[in-house]
Amino acid sequence: MLTEIREIVKEAGQILRNAHAGSKNISEKSGYANFVTAFDCQIQEFLVERLKAVFPEAGFIGEENLMQEPLGEGYYFIIDPIDGTTNFIHDYHHSCISVGVAYQGKGFAGVVYNPYLDEMYWAKKGEGAYCNDGRLTVKDVSLEESIVAFGCARYNSEETDRSFDFAKKLYLQSHGIRNGGSSTLDICRIASGRNGLYFEMLLQPWDYAAASVILEEAGGVITTMDGTPITLDAPCSILAGSPVVWEESMGLWNK
Repeated sequence: MLTEIREIVKEAGQILRNAHAGSKNISEKSGYANFVTAFDCQIQEFLVERLKAVFPEAGFIGEENLMQEPLGEGYYFIIDPIDGTTNFIHDYHHSCISVGVAYQGKGFAGVVYNPYLDEMYWAKKGEGAYCNDGRLTVKDVSLEESIVAFGCARYNSEETDRSFDFAKKLYLQSHGIRNGGSSTLDICRIASGRNGLYFEMLLQPWDYAAASVILEEAGGVITTMDGTPITLDAPCSILAGSPVVWEESMGLWNK
């Protein structure tokens, strides 16, 4: 299964990479600065068509329009055609293609491709996590030795104060803080040992479905901000990290 998905996702990544040369045809969804481009739709259509041809029995949940159906008991693809659309619009090369696979309502596999660095993250439950051909493991260091990343989208502006208040606490306890604009890539950076933590107060399942499997298979932890399990059928908050940094950060959050 993963071999075919990785090949399809890599092809989709080339569409994204080549898209910077032309017009992006930008429009807005509900909420301020919640953008969608013609390439979000084109890449999603490409992924659905190709994945259906290989896995006709699977269902689909996707960010763009038509496929936000309930999560059933069989196999479901959870797709974000461009995670980091605002970055893409501004030619800020920190975006990716994300395809998660759920089975019986739980994360089963994930594939994430960053075409700008040619980095393919992938994992399947019980089989470890990888970037290209290298095995991934989270870094076993404390918060004070880590870089922290967070997200706070303009269209979720009601979460601004809570997000930046917690970001300040983490900033004062860490090596530094970043807001990269792609939750998927920032969670994968924890799996690769580059970052120690990621948090965001509200995300949709396609923002973390693939990356959550990759992180857990690399030895990391991902929960809601309350410490409860994440959901794949509804939005939730996210606190993701290496076990040590997650524990320290949860303590700061609860103070």
